[in-house]
Amino acid sequence: MCVFTVGSVFAGGGQSGSSGGKNLEMWTFVDLHATFYDKMLKQWNKDNPSKALNVTFTNMPYGEMHDKTMMAAQAGVGMPDLVDIEISQFPNFLRGNIAFLELNKYIDPYRSSLVKSRIDIYSKDGKNYGFPTHVGAFVMYYNTEALEKAGVDYKTIVTWDDFTAAARKYKTATGKAITSVDTGGHDWLQIAMAEHGEDWTNNAGRANIKLDSIRKMLTLQQSWLREGLAVTSPGGHIDQEAGFQNLISGNVVAFPKAMWFLSRFTNYMPEMKGKWAIAPCPVFTRGQPRSVGVGGTGTVVSMTSPNAALAAEYMAWAKLSLTGNIEIWKELGFDPCNTSVWTDTKVTHDASNKYVAYFKTNPFDTLNQIKNEIGMIKSMSISPVILEQINTHVLEEVLQDLGNIDTSLNKAQAQIDLQQ
Repeated sequence: MCVFTVGSVFAGGGQSGSSGGKNLEMWTFVDLHATFYDKMLKQWNKDNPSKALNVTFTNMPYGEMHDKTMMAAQAGVGMPDLVDIEISQFPNFLRGNIAFLELNKYIDPYRSSLVKSRIDIYSKDGKNYGFPTHVGAFVMYYNTEALEKAGVDYKTIVTWDDFTAAARKYKTATGKAITSVDTGGHDWLQIAMAEHGEDWTNNAGRANIKLDSIRKMLTLQQSWLREGLAVTSPGGHIDQEAGFQNLISGNVVAFPKAMWFLSRFTNYMPEMKGKWAIAPCPVFTRGQPRSVGVGGTGTVVSMTSPNAALAAEYMAWAKLSLTGNIEIWKELGFDPCNTSVWTDTKVTHDASNKYVAYFKTNPFDTLNQIKNEIGMIKSMSISPVILEQINTHVLEEVLQDLGNIDTSLNKAQAQIDLQQ
């Protein structure tokens, strides 16, 4: 556990910042998030001396933090003023009596500029409970250097059939697969559902994974594996050290992932600068939406906080305002939820920005292409059960073992039905 305090504790044990500032406590599971909140807090205190804050940030391991938050929520005591809740955990906190402050009135001043699906994902019955961190828009990453050598032009890829044709051309030229498929992560299935306008939960929270979109994506991926056009991602995910090595070595030259993967390139693959382009995802049928929001963290405010209103006002400004979203892009490399940033060319085309400088195409050019096509797969109380069945059973059986798709989906659905 790592604890550090902004504006309240230093070597001598005294306080800094505004001596009359309200004291808040915040839990998070990502160091970089706390660093961002720290920077925004300093600006907040400078601009709002009458609403100055002192915040103690505690960074904990993912599981420990969510477990402690759940125990505090159930007990009604012990919860900090602010908590970062990861998207897959969020539904667990929306059952029964909700321990979080309703945030609608704090979001409303920014709402017209926000990607709606990113607000809705942390909501229940029309009430907003979490401030989003990023859009997590799904896009396609292409190694243009490798593809061009094989005579493949990624700009001609519009559909998954186009992608398959490009993969065959690449295989003929190089003897290699073009992509890798994840056997431990469900992202590919989310883009398939979004493209078809499907969701594995309905508005009542009932789950059905036996969808046409899921069958089509699994069938497509399985055909790539059988034909040698794809390999399975080592460790089950491309977002691992072995996955990064596959990208560096040219074993994978095209793959879909959320925009937050930008930082993986700059942090772990700096030597590949100038080789990768970002583009919209292929679709099954022309005209389908080309993206979906994947992953995320919703910041909540405790109902029991004595300074809940001030905490919500500060966090809404930090995470939803134009100022805050510019910093989210600059500091974290996330695609900001406030779309006003997307058209601010001083920000989006700043050549000194490491993400702008790294890629052959501008990230915001792609975002603006898909601005109105970013779908949402609902996060419901049954979602953790779905993900357990998909990530630990279906994907391995279908993609690792090349088993029967319907058999695997039927078996997983039966297990899900036992818990809903």
